[in-house]
Formats: sequence, C-alpha cells, structure tokens
Amino acid sequence: MQNENAIGQHCLLEIYLLDHAWLKDEQAIKGLLYEAAQAAQAHILTSHFHTFGGNSGVTGVLLLAESHMSIHTWPEYHYAAVDIFMCGRLSMQSAIGVFQQELVGARIEIRLLQRGCTAEIHHCY
Repeated sequence: MQNENAIGQHCLLEIYLLDHAWLKDEQAIKGLLYEAAQAAQAHILTSHFHTFGGNSGVTGVLLLAESHMSIHTWPEYHYAAVDIFMCGRLSMQSAIGVFQQELVGARIEIRLLQRGCTAEIHHCY
C-alpha cells in the first residue's frame, strides 16, 4: 500500500526457479512486462529489449510516463530481476499480480519501497 506522503513506489522482484527457455524468450518477456504495465494502468511511452543469444538471457525496459519497468534474466541461474518504479496512484499490486499469475511455480520475493517523501518531517512509514 502506498503512503500518501510518497511520490511513488519502487518494487524489486527477485524471481527464482523459472523455466530456462522462457528466460531466453524476448517476446514472452516483453509481453509479460506490457501486461503488467497495462494492469497497473500505466502509460507506456516506449520500450527496448535485447536478447544476448545462445544460452544467455534478455534485458529490457518499458519507459512509462509514470517512470519505468525493467527486467534482466539469467537462464543459467533460472533467475530474473525485475524493477518497477511508478509514481502517482497506479496499482503496483496489479502489476505484481500479473507476475504472480503468469509465472506459476516460480518463487517471487517482493520488496516495496516508498520513494520521494513529501511530508514536512521527511519520513515515510
């Protein structure tokens, strides 16, 4: 839940035990990020994805009017790192829910941070 004194929320997803083939599939990864952004009602400005080839992974970013979503995958470790930063009153929980729903069987660790506290006491709890 977002603190009313924060400008935005920053979410780090540590995703383990993913399918090796999925972690190399640029189109599937891109589709998942687009779905998560749309679920949060974010406005996608542009995107860029790169596949490293062979047994290597994919890196990608969605530039949002409200900030960004990014991913980097390591197929050799069955792991993906996802970074979501959104300002305003978008639904971070909806974006997270897409990852949980689509990556069945994966272990997902979630870290939420409040960013840009605007309270006079400069603390966000």
